[in-house]
Parts: sequence; C-alpha cells; structure tokens
Amino acid sequence: MVRLHGVILPDDKRIEYALTLFYGIGWSNSGKVLNQVKIDKNKRVKDLNEDEWKKITSLIEKDLKIEGDLREELTENIKRLKDIGSYRGIRHIRSLPVRGQRTRSNARTKRGKRKTVGALKKEAWAKLEQNKTQETVAAKETAKK
Repeated sequence: MVRLHGVILPDDKRIEYALTLFYGIGWSNSGKVLNQVKIDKNKRVKDLNEDEWKKITSLIEKDLKIEGDLREELTENIKRLKDIGSYRGIRHIRSLPVRGQRTRSNARTKRGKRKTVGALKKEAWAKLEQNKTQETVAAKETAKK
C-alpha cells in the first residue's frame, strides 16, 4: 500500500486506475499525467520505483488541484455565489437544482424525501386532531407539576 496526499493506493491495481482514487483526478487526467511522465498505464502500483513516484507527485502538485485544495475552492465558489445573491447562489441556499433541471417531477436526491400534501379523509383529520388535543393536555399537566 502506498500513501500519497492522504490517499491509500492499493498495490495490486493498475496505476491508471489508482490515480483516479484522488478527488479531482479522473480517467482522462490520469492518462495525461502518465503520458507526460512516460509511464506505462498498465503498470501496477507495486512495480513503480521511487523516481517514477517523484515524477508523478511533482507533476500532480504542479499542474492539478486535488483533494483538500479542490474541495476548498469549490466551497469558496459556492459561498461567493450565495453572498452576491445570484440565481445559482439562491438555488444552492434553497437546496434546489442549480443547472436548470426540472423540479416538478424529479430532483428527489436534491430535494429529499417526498412530503405528501393534499386532502385527507375525515377519519384521518379526526385522528390528527385527537392526537393534538392529547399532546396539549399532557403538556399542560407537566407544566403544572
């Protein structure tokens, strides 16, 4: 196991895949990094020597933002949008989709679990009212004690 920038890279995986475990590096960036340092994509993590690791880390530090730096930049950008009161910032504040998706029928992951709103039958209303009155009576009794 190799630890790099706080991420543990498994020994038995290909280096092309292992680099994608970093937040901010996908398959295309992984391939570009390996092409620039001239390392075979099919090489395993355990087969890399110190010199190759130094090349990879220096290139990543120089050219790419990864992990904490990237997360920090993204949160700063969202905070800036909220502060200036832009449309996108307001959508972030209200936990709604930001990029123009419809919300009438979808966006469940962003908006959360459905809350049913609508007409109730007489029996359901009666049960709700009964529960409310019981709760208020119990609260008054505990307040007297």
